[in-house]
Amino acid sequence: MILLKIGGNVIDDPAALARFLNHFAQLPGHKILVHGGGKIATQTAKKLGIHTTMVEGRRITDQAMLDVVTMVYGGLVNKQIVAKLQSLNVNAIGLTGADARVVLAHKRPVKDIDYGFVGDLDEISAGQIQFFLRQNLTPVFAPLSYDNAGGLLNTNADTMASAIAVDLARHEPVTLVYCFEKRGVLANPNDDNSVIAELTPAVYAEHKAAGSINKGMIPKLDNAFRALENGVSKVIICHADDVSAAVAGQSGTTLRV
Repeated sequence: MILLKIGGNVIDDPAALARFLNHFAQLPGHKILVHGGGKIATQTAKKLGIHTTMVEGRRITDQAMLDVVTMVYGGLVNKQIVAKLQSLNVNAIGLTGADARVVLAHKRPVKDIDYGFVGDLDEISAGQIQFFLRQNLTPVFAPLSYDNAGGLLNTNADTMASAIAVDLARHEPVTLVYCFEKRGVLANPNDDNSVIAELTPAVYAEHKAAGSINKGMIPKLDNAFRALENGVSKVIICHADDVSAAVAGQSGTTLRV
């Protein structure tokens, strides 16, 4: 089984997203898609007069922003993806964590920063996800979880993808693929040809210390290595246009522990 996470910059580009969904549709076997929200939530909030605050790349989610991300992630983006997949003969079902109780979380405790209605994950219902797959449905997850108090929570899509992959890996082999606008993890962030074909924790530490792996790539890789350490068979990071080649081991960066 393969689980793919598609990043915000691809979501923001209709042509890039269409190409990716065509590649996704051609992948054989059971598959799951987790998507981010890109800049659409920020643009929608601006139109509604709602200010966006980001801290270290993370969105502060007050009640007004929660309403926006619910509309954009769980509605607009999710349903556009589902509709496109249906046109490609993929019987997709759009989900948030609240649907069928698949992703339970709690509101992140306030420490140095109050992130608002942001969810830290507690439980994944792998059995329910497997039920959808057995019905020949392809789950498409928006990055929204829920809590036992009946509330929705904004949740990091990379983290959600990793957590779902780990829980499913207890039952069957899972390949986790992070797709975005780069060809893989780069040794030189300014050179798209400097793809690191294989990344181990030791090599990762060296690049972090040198500063060649930095910013948003660090939490992505931390999630990826955590998934490997907790039973996921393979993790790949690749360009959204190279999904098929990356799964075949011919492109992107493969992580090893």
